[in-house]
Amino acid sequence: MKLLVLLSRFPYPLDKGDKLRAFHQLRYLARHHEICLFALTDEDVPQSAYEAVEPLCAGGLHVHRLRRPGIARNMARALATGRPFQVGYFYDKAAQDKLDEVRRQFQPEHIYCQLIRMAEYLRPIAGQVPMTLDYMDVFSKGMERRAEKAPAWQRPVFALEAARLRAYEAAAFEWFRHHTIISTQDRELIDHPRREDIHVVLNGIDTRFFRPVQVRKEYELLFCGNMSYHPNVDAAVFLAEEILPLVRRAHPRARLLIAGTTPAARVQALASECVTISGWLADIREAYATARVFVAPMRTGTGLQNKLLEAMAMRLPCVTTPLANNALRGTPGEHLLVAQSAAELAASISELLSKSAHADALARRGLAFVSEHYNWDAATSRLDALFRK
Repeated sequence: MKLLVLLSRFPYPLDKGDKLRAFHQLRYLARHHEICLFALTDEDVPQSAYEAVEPLCAGGLHVHRLRRPGIARNMARALATGRPFQVGYFYDKAAQDKLDEVRRQFQPEHIYCQLIRMAEYLRPIAGQVPMTLDYMDVFSKGMERRAEKAPAWQRPVFALEAARLRAYEAAAFEWFRHHTIISTQDRELIDHPRREDIHVVLNGIDTRFFRPVQVRKEYELLFCGNMSYHPNVDAAVFLAEEILPLVRRAHPRARLLIAGTTPAARVQALASECVTISGWLADIREAYATARVFVAPMRTGTGLQNKLLEAMAMRLPCVTTPLANNALRGTPGEHLLVAQSAAELAASISELLSKSAHADALARRGLAFVSEHYNWDAATSRLDALFRK
């Protein structure tokens, strides 16, 4: 099948969740279809990234660069027309013209669109070509949760964006034949009467890449991710400022490593003698390998936390919140520990630091859980089956 794929980011390197999902899906789909990839980017794409992706795109690889002056104009236009900023940021008329030409030349039999922020490019041809939309996450709910925790002067802006995103998510549903999302929890948050028709397509984990490594442990705690992404910034601040001090009452030498690309100023400010901010790492496995416990104290955001899959695959005992585990669907106490408040999370962490046998057993069961339930080929085969309907 000739498959046209639309992405809002170039899918390599794998430093963001949407890029990770896209890359592994492309690797599977390229074995079964002729793929033409059209990707936006707001940053330079290194040659090594092109070399990783180009072999997957037998039907062509097309990249459109978004630049700041145009982005500002497009977001202003979105404000005036009632579209979400999330859509306005990524919608560019020059990109639309380029995509239309690519589509006319390639003549796709099916179009796969990742995230609603790319859906606007396909609105004009709704009903003309079979198309599938991957919501992946529910942006409206993430923005709503962000509004709840934002300073008072920011709340109206986030609340407006949440309302616009909610309406746009429902409207975009009608333009596509098929729809996918990353978890059952997220599907229930789509404000559409036919949301049960949305197919859950999980992420996977490459257990040949993320696997247990025996090295000297330098840190008691680890948190990692895209550290400019608000839910990760919030979690890092929560962990360093509220949870870690409670842990250090029982474990005075406990140290925390916060690892991941582009740490925001709030994250950089957390650095201290007991908190290390690594920034981007060429191999994130180094961070996992040097920690005793992985903590993902997520309070905002939506979707499945790939960081938990990676940590569990590397046989790290994990502590997280109900918000994150509702998407993961691990069994609390069996595959990981789940808690809500700073005191509860600190108690769970301290338990694992104090009882190494318990921590090891939890980590082994976590590894078995992700190995059984999170497989890229098995997950993407469900997506492939939709394209053939």
